Amino acid sequence: MASTPEYASDGTTLVEVIRRLESDGYVGQMAAAEGGMIRCFTCRQDSPACDVHIELLRRTEGASDPSDMVAVAALICPRCRARGTVALKYGPEASPEEVEALRLLDDVDRR
Repeated sequence: MASTPEYASDGTTLVEVIRRLESDGYVGQMAAAEGGMIRCFTCRQDSPACDVHIELLRRTEGASDPSDMVAVAALICPRCRARGTVALKYGPEASPEEVEALRLLDDVDRR
């Protein structure tokens, strides 16, 4: 898995990270769903976050506001094999779905 050590942020913006991943073929979009699920918008199916293949997890902070805490993951859907990205907030502004999805993706990353 290609990832920056400890999900370090180098000041790259969310848009820059997503554009770079899209140029690498991660053109699908995914989102956190209730119950620790990841929704793939290519096949419109939900999969447990722990079953989704994670290729990269990158933390960003807003260039103008460091409290804009977002992790971007490059994922492969286990159902349709679409390569896509998901942006998940972490910290105090994260939704329960984002917190759970990020926790489960992080657990998969550390196996």
